[in-house]
Amino acid sequence: MTKEGQGQARPQAQEQPQPQGQAQGPGSGSAANEHQQARREPADADRLTCPATGTTPATPTTPTGPAAPSAPAPRHSPWRSWREAAEEALYGPDGFYTRPGGPGPAGHFRTSVHVSPLYAGAVATLLRRVDAALGHPDGLALVDVGAGRGELLTGVLAALPEEVAGRLRPYAVERAARPEGLDPRISWRADLPAPGSLTGLLFANEWLDNVPLDVVETDAEGVPRRVLVRADGTERLGPPVDGPDAEWLARWWPRAAPGASGEPAPGLRAEVGRPRDAAWERVVRVLRAGLAVAVDYAHRRADRPPFGTLTGFRAGREVRPVPDGSCDLTAHVALDACAGPDAEQLTQRAALHALGVTGRRPPLSLATTDPAGYVRALGAAGDAAELTDPAGLGAFGWLLEPVGGTACAGLLTTSADNTDHTNHAGNTTSAGKTDSTGNTAD
Repeated sequence: MTKEGQGQARPQAQEQPQPQGQAQGPGSGSAANEHQQARREPADADRLTCPATGTTPATPTTPTGPAAPSAPAPRHSPWRSWREAAEEALYGPDGFYTRPGGPGPAGHFRTSVHVSPLYAGAVATLLRRVDAALGHPDGLALVDVGAGRGELLTGVLAALPEEVAGRLRPYAVERAARPEGLDPRISWRADLPAPGSLTGLLFANEWLDNVPLDVVETDAEGVPRRVLVRADGTERLGPPVDGPDAEWLARWWPRAAPGASGEPAPGLRAEVGRPRDAAWERVVRVLRAGLAVAVDYAHRRADRPPFGTLTGFRAGREVRPVPDGSCDLTAHVALDACAGPDAEQLTQRAALHALGVTGRRPPLSLATTDPAGYVRALGAAGDAAELTDPAGLGAFGWLLEPVGGTACAGLLTTSADNTDHTNHAGNTTSAGKTDSTGNTAD
């Protein structure tokens, strides 16, 4: 996935939902082809690290609110689970997404929203399809979960015809403060609207990847243990994984699950996606009727990376993930685990093609009749090509959940390229994030 020069802070994803939001450096875990393992305690120093194989940075995602760790360390202990450490590092009083002043996430990475106005235009097209499917309701809602600085909502409002914009109720769910100069029509919230209160489109672009979660690693006997981390990024193995987290691993990341078949495989890592599953379920419940969409870099059950994907981003570069508030902390999303029984999944390439963003070059004859128009069209084609690149942003996963019946089912998949589309049992191709230059790390 590619978050590229601008970021989005995320809403909380707890029982009281709230919103959230790279040249390669060594990682703080064996993150799947993206970074090296973090420093270990001396007792772990003999374990091999996984060298980074990508050449360009990945893109960060949007955070959720405080999440209680599954097995919290004592308060006086410097060792904490990654879920607890990331929650404070991203959303604490001096967190990466919440601290006042400074460049904000936009100074560290960018997402599809920031690549081109074409992205907001595509979301506006999808919103109009939802509007038509719902019979043009008076109170049409657009909820942007992890709204950053409101860039997506601003772009969508600019792209909508007045007839739709006049009925629209736009909500930005974001834990950072409301930016100055934001369109007054946009309602800025630190938490989600009440369950079942809205009708329309809910859109979460690169939000789930910033929902904090626990990291596990198999020990010498192949037993998965929780990875504990200090504020400086040093790691050590903690207690064995058990309970609901062990059940989640067995179902969704079986290679690293307790009792995995075959010879013990030490050093395998996984990110336990249960908090993200729950966060997405809470987000979807905001809608009474309509469509909920999550967009993120993802992987599928059959292709989970052997060393996880946890990484960091700072100042447009991918860096070792350190939970001290100095960098974004992000990991790819198991979208197939988040998906409900009626969900549809497809790649961003397929989704944007279905919404009219194709990257076709303008006819050369336009250069003769309208040179300025040709240059503009050529630039738009370049932006579209970046957004739909199958080796970059185009490989992001789109998860679509119709709510309140089937009226909003199939709004994209009926016209999407079947080669890029999977049903709710599968998942989309994962892609690397991008740095501020638009380069992608797989």
